[in-house]
Amino acid sequence: MSTGWWPGVRLRLRMLLTATGSALLKFKASTALLALTALTAQPANAHEMSMAEMQLRELSRGEFVWQWTATEKRPASEDLTPVWPGACRAEANRLHCGETGLQGTLAVQGVGKRYSAALVKVFWLDGQSRVYTLTAGQTTVQLYGSADDQRGMGEIARAYTLLGVEHILSGIDHLLFVIGLLFLVGYQRQLFWTISAFTLAHSLTLASSALGWLVLRSPPVEAVIALSIVLVAAEALHQRQTLARRWPALVAFLFGLVHGLGFAGALKEIGLPENHLLVALLSFNVGVEIGQLLAVAAAWAVWRLSTRWPRTAQLRTALLYAIGAVAAYWSWLRIALIFG
Repeated sequence: MSTGWWPGVRLRLRMLLTATGSALLKFKASTALLALTALTAQPANAHEMSMAEMQLRELSRGEFVWQWTATEKRPASEDLTPVWPGACRAEANRLHCGETGLQGTLAVQGVGKRYSAALVKVFWLDGQSRVYTLTAGQTTVQLYGSADDQRGMGEIARAYTLLGVEHILSGIDHLLFVIGLLFLVGYQRQLFWTISAFTLAHSLTLASSALGWLVLRSPPVEAVIALSIVLVAAEALHQRQTLARRWPALVAFLFGLVHGLGFAGALKEIGLPENHLLVALLSFNVGVEIGQLLAVAAAWAVWRLSTRWPRTAQLRTALLYAIGAVAAYWSWLRIALIFG
């Protein structure tokens, strides 16, 4: 692109969107079509976790009333079952824990299936409140009979690392962006710097947003995330020496700043503990990186296997068109939300 970056990008976006339909028919790749069908079934806000919320209120010492809050889906009680501490006895929506109070291990059966996480909000008798998060990786929490969170640094680090891994592996839009970078750069030394730049960028904005230093509305962030996937897919389809091909680490860094805001949005829903807040934030980011490396390793294994198939190049092109089409669909939905 000799006349500037953006005009060329716009041209390639138009080429990608107009060619998607005919290209998918031309390449008779059932894998790509199956991927397109599965991905379009995802919601527009693809990386958003599906959350269930329970409210538990202490009426008198050791006596609680609890309920699942309303959701847009079917009632959470049909999929989730609380397992109360051993000293507590449940009767309908009442919980009797006696003089010892709500102490011990609380679990929620069914988390990780229809719901990615369950938020348990406890309102204590002294007016304080706390939020506890349960996931498939962290199926239990420890309660101490009061609002004081006595979890140690190790327990918080373990819990939030698992949350980070779960989030990146369930965040299909973030994974598609990373896969697009793999297609763009290939498995060579430059890939290390590209992934490192993406990691550094989203770590910066994740921390800034989670700590309240940077606040942006969610719909524009989600729209730019989807558009970043379209751009990377379009660049990976061409062999010309564009800015993205010459400096993929720069492109990964710029869009990584936006993806970090998406991670922060999920972390805001989960919540950060007042005790060891920085440890929780760092652990969540480490979990995101672990999940990202797992995705890259899986993609590398698939790539190694595919080198034995003579039609790998055709499948690569079809998959890039499928990824670009899905991301364009998300872009339209998310842009509509901005003005809706």
